[in-house]
Amino acid sequence: MNYTYLDCLASFGVGGAHPGGLKLTKRILSREYIDQETSILDVGCGTGQTSAYIAEKYRCPVTSLDSNTTMLLKAKQRFSSLQLPINVVQGSAESLPFIDRSFDFILSESVTSFTNVSSTIMEFKRVLKTNGVLLAIEMVLEDSLSQEDLNTMVDFYGVSQLLTQSEWYNLFHKAGFKQITVERYKSEFDENENDIDSASDFLLSENIDDQLLEIFEKHVHLTKKYSDRLSFCIFRCCI
Repeated sequence: MNYTYLDCLASFGVGGAHPGGLKLTKRILSREYIDQETSILDVGCGTGQTSAYIAEKYRCPVTSLDSNTTMLLKAKQRFSSLQLPINVVQGSAESLPFIDRSFDFILSESVTSFTNVSSTIMEFKRVLKTNGVLLAIEMVLEDSLSQEDLNTMVDFYGVSQLLTQSEWYNLFHKAGFKQITVERYKSEFDENENDIDSASDFLLSENIDDQLLEIFEKHVHLTKKYSDRLSFCIFRCCI
């Protein structure tokens, strides 16, 4: 069977797969005003680590969306065990199954790159309320890659393209976002990196195929190989 990188994440049940993990998510959200009336959409929710944190912390309406059946099953198990009333929806980021102006916030943590980026950003804009906020953590191309290296990355991760910071900015602006701020993510290696928020979160499937282990190992290899040419940025986009 030809597994993909996303199949690998689903089988390992990786929570907080984006750089910075839950620790970065908490930092980003702490800057925002969120109360019990704030409606939040977690796009590409995975196993639901971020959604669960938001629901527990803010006691606000949370909707968790993912296209992967395995991820959603694990998210539902997490929410059930924690007795959290989170709305779980299977769907595509490029065609969100929600009416216009449904949410105050959208979170997209290393998700948009794996979709048709232009279509997804337009959908984010559509379902955000007036003055709504998109918080996106995305991979950014810092330096040019050879065509061979570019093909390797695109093929392995299944992304449509690798974008520079300015290209991301232009796409958000073109979609109609008026206030766009960008923060470059920098890994923080200190004595607190071994705390629970920095630890990997796994909800493992039974009988993981050896091919999935190989994919995970290749991901680690590629991450190290291209660390000087690929980075991540936090985009905060307001309507």
